[in-house]
Amino acid sequence: MSHHHHSHKQEEEAKKNDYIYFVVALISGMFVGAIVDRGLIYIPVGGVLGLLTAALFIKFLVRGRENV
Repeated sequence: MSHHHHSHKQEEEAKKNDYIYFVVALISGMFVGAIVDRGLIYIPVGGVLGLLTAALFIKFLVRGRENV
């Protein structure tokens, strides 16, 4: 039973640190949008695409590692 509690605590801890992935993705996406150099509209578009990529990364890869 304590093992289950420990695993739940680790999951909560991991969720607290998810913001790091989103911050890195947002900055990277905005940077790529700026590099595209097709207009200023691509900077927020790159940020949104970066956030979507981070969400998928967390959902499928980061959360999946707990099952290994």
